[in-house]
Amino acid sequence: MFEFLKRGRQPEKETVTFDAEEVVRTMRNGRQERVRWDDLVEVGIVTTDEGPWLDDFYWLLLGTNGGCAVPSEAEGSQELLARLQSLPGFDNEAVVRASCCTENANFVAWRRTETAPNSVEASEG
Repeated sequence: MFEFLKRGRQPEKETVTFDAEEVVRTMRNGRQERVRWDDLVEVGIVTTDEGPWLDDFYWLLLGTNGGCAVPSEAEGSQELLARLQSLPGFDNEAVVRASCCTENANFVAWRRTETAPNSVEASEG
C-alpha cells in the first residue's frame, strides 16, 4: 500500500558524530569525511543562496590532513555546534552573521593560533 510514497522517499539524513579524538561526517551513501581535533586549524561556515528548500549552511572543519563539510541539517549538527563553541576564541558572532545570510558567502568562526598550536581542547566552563 502506498508504494509510490516509498519509491520517492529520501535516503536517511547525513550524520555527524564526534568524540575526544575526531569529528566524522557520514554521507547518505555511507562515505565518510573526518578530521582529528588535534589536526583542526580552522572552523569555517559556507552559506549558499539555495535555501530555504535546500540546506544552505555548511560547517567546514579544516585540518592540515583533510577535513569535512557538515551540512547544518545533518543529524548531530546541533551537538557539534555546542562542541565547537567550546573552542577557545570561537566567534559566535560569525555564526549569527552566517545564519542570517541568504547569499553565497564564507565566514571564519575559529582559527588555531600559532601561540597555542594545540588549542582545540574544550575550555572549562
